[in-house]
Amino acid sequence: MDMKRDYYEDIQLLESKVVWFWFLMLIASLIILPFLIPNYYIYIANYMAINVIVSLGLNILVGYTGQISLGHAGFFAIGAFLTVLSMAKLHLPFLPALLLAALTAALFGFILGLPALRLEGPYLAIATLGFSLAITHVIGRWQIFGGRMGLEAPSLTLQGLFFSDGPYTLESDRQLYFLIIPIAFFLTMAARNLMKTKVGRAFIAIRDSEIAAKTMGVNLLYYKTLAFAISAFYTGIAGGLYAFLIGFINPSAFSFILSIYFLAFVIVGGLGSIFGSIMGGVVMTWLILKLDKIQELPYLGATLMTFSERWMSVTGLPNVSSIIFGLIIILIVVFEPLGLYGFWIRTKIYWKTWPF
Repeated sequence: MDMKRDYYEDIQLLESKVVWFWFLMLIASLIILPFLIPNYYIYIANYMAINVIVSLGLNILVGYTGQISLGHAGFFAIGAFLTVLSMAKLHLPFLPALLLAALTAALFGFILGLPALRLEGPYLAIATLGFSLAITHVIGRWQIFGGRMGLEAPSLTLQGLFFSDGPYTLESDRQLYFLIIPIAFFLTMAARNLMKTKVGRAFIAIRDSEIAAKTMGVNLLYYKTLAFAISAFYTGIAGGLYAFLIGFINPSAFSFILSIYFLAFVIVGGLGSIFGSIMGGVVMTWLILKLDKIQELPYLGATLMTFSERWMSVTGLPNVSSIIFGLIIILIVVFEPLGLYGFWIRTKIYWKTWPF
């Protein structure tokens, strides 16, 4: 019987030797992977890891705390621009610059969380959307952020305890992989453990019933603003990593559509699930990259080109990928409300009871 008899069984890292085995296999696979695949796929893996970090942070807010946000593109932009500026202008090392940018994003998240005490549902969504649009507008106007032209990321150099031989510059996607993946792994474990603490239980209580949570002594002001701050912190980290993955950032990259994509990662992966956040970030990133090159798909690409030339325009072809992307989200929400995580649960149950 799957029964927990001790509190420490609930907070232990892994539940059994079998899970430990697959956990170690996962770590070994992540270490070996960049030596077996081409450089382009390493870039995709890095991009997926960054989106997983965003998905984890947004799921803490939306899935676990029940607060809606369409402003995470703003936190993403704060993380990206402040990391680059801290290194270029203040000459900070990468890791302190990344941490400073993430903490600044968390501060903005805390401030944005204050309206959540009086707003909910679509009203809160509009408030967070206004924040994201304001951040993008400010960044595009101020010359310190590069204006509309944006900023080029400086060379990424690591130095400190783990680099006693001197500064170490990361120049390739493979080298970036061994920075981005450990950060994503650490933040994933941190999010998992956070949900097992009293903070995580308070988040879930607020999501299920604010009145009941307040009656039980949960401080709504503290935990709602904390959820926004933690979520923004994760997104700021992801934004800083994204700046060095791409190498160049400009305000147009942090549009309203980006916030929609972030929310789609969480919904498609599965609300209130750490594993769902990982699945959503990985699968939806792969889907976005494939749909961006939809004209290169065999058979389907040529058909869509013909359709676009006859009924739309060649420049309108990217809209077809957005339509397909939206339809996929609708189908997942309608037929599997728990997202990809729900599909994973169904699959496990099926094979446990197979062939019955």
